Amino acid sequence: MAVLPAAAILMGIGYWIDPDAWGGNNQFAAFLIQAGAAIIDSMGILFAVGVAYGMSKDKDGAAALAGLVGWLVVTTLLKPEVIAQLRSIPVDQVPVAFAPKKFQNQFIGILCGVIASVLYNRFSGIELPKALAFFSGRRFVPIVTSVVMIVVSFILLLVWPHIYSALVNFGESIVGLKSVGAGIYAFFNRLLIPVGLHHALNSVFWFDVAGINDIPNFLGGAKSLAEGKAVQGVTGMYQAGFFPIMMFGLPGAALAIYKCAKPENRARVGSIMGAAALTSFFTGVTEPLEFSFMFVAPVLYVLHAFLTGVSVFIAAQMQWIAGFGFSAGLVDFALSAKNPLAQNLVMLMVQGIVFFAIYYFSFTAVIKMMNLKTPGREDEVLGAAPEAAAPAVTGGSDTENLAATYLSVVGGVENLTNIDACITRLRLGVADAAKVDEAAAKRAGANGVVKLNNQNVQIIIGPKAELVAAAMRKLVEGAAKK
Repeated sequence: MAVLPAAAILMGIGYWIDPDAWGGNNQFAAFLIQAGAAIIDSMGILFAVGVAYGMSKDKDGAAALAGLVGWLVVTTLLKPEVIAQLRSIPVDQVPVAFAPKKFQNQFIGILCGVIASVLYNRFSGIELPKALAFFSGRRFVPIVTSVVMIVVSFILLLVWPHIYSALVNFGESIVGLKSVGAGIYAFFNRLLIPVGLHHALNSVFWFDVAGINDIPNFLGGAKSLAEGKAVQGVTGMYQAGFFPIMMFGLPGAALAIYKCAKPENRARVGSIMGAAALTSFFTGVTEPLEFSFMFVAPVLYVLHAFLTGVSVFIAAQMQWIAGFGFSAGLVDFALSAKNPLAQNLVMLMVQGIVFFAIYYFSFTAVIKMMNLKTPGREDEVLGAAPEAAAPAVTGGSDTENLAATYLSVVGGVENLTNIDACITRLRLGVADAAKVDEAAAKRAGANGVVKLNNQNVQIIIGPKAELVAAAMRKLVEGAAKK
């Protein structure tokens, strides 16, 4: 996902340089647009490598290599020509689900990455007999991955056409609803964020799993139009309505939460809400703000999901279109302005101002009417952090001290089994989730804590999550050496 902004920036700048011919009259613009398209057209393999690396226990390059090996094995064995040979049938009788543009998608990439990461985590420390010692440890992982993916390929040969048909039917049923379908998708997009399953839903609408491919087709601009992949006023409908929410609606919710906080807590709440609102406005990263009220006031989160659906429906219905490569913030909005598929951007801003007011007044009314304990309205007085949330070390950088803080919050080194991060979340494996102090985590600055089960906890801390996770790993490594 972190690669998508690179594509958006390259293509966006290319369109700004040559907004009329979209690279046809300017070689440098064409160079940038094609460079961005190279990323978009390779998202399947990028997912295979990225997921394998990201889900490996120690972020080692061997895991990424295994993901690449898995992708190459599956996509080679399931080429139409190979399938035709295996089944002794003409190539034109091979199910359309195995056509390269239908099969080599993000869903298959994620599958390859997950399998490769599991194999890496299981076999990266294996010791083989002396005669085969060279292939021990991490070197064994790509080998075992290639063998396993042969089996996976034969399974996919049987089940993928059915999976593909189900995904296409689901996508077509939503597409058939047009702007109403876009609104339904957006509602569930927000509703699934607490459990992280929104990415699975996004892959159906934003990428080419079911033939919709909204983000790549939008970023393709003139090329997509020329090839018939995009339709003016339609392509981008699953993205446009998020801009009024992320740039205006959620900041309006942040202002409501600040205004509803107790007077003695407003300074603290204001700093948290202000930072989260700015992050949402500029980058479209919303989790720090959403998690601040998601669990303490779930009725507000359902209201937020509903309003998001309404916003996406309105933008799609009115054909107010913009797109993004990462998320619906100001950066992506500006970059998409010269895209030939973007239209009525001023009206999207007007819609955003209206939704700022809707969020502010509706959140304020619901908070006061139901006496919701949003940040700053808790019954206890918010004072200094207790000893459990104090940094375990001093004298380091802010990130190092913050890492030490969260290390103590989760029960110390002895309670940690794994440290990972994803954009705004620390993803932690723990021996006992009951030892994680949620209140202390929030006093340390966390926007929320999600206990998936007794061994897996997520702490939402904002865009610095990756840096904090890296600092936590160094602290754990340092403690192990003592």
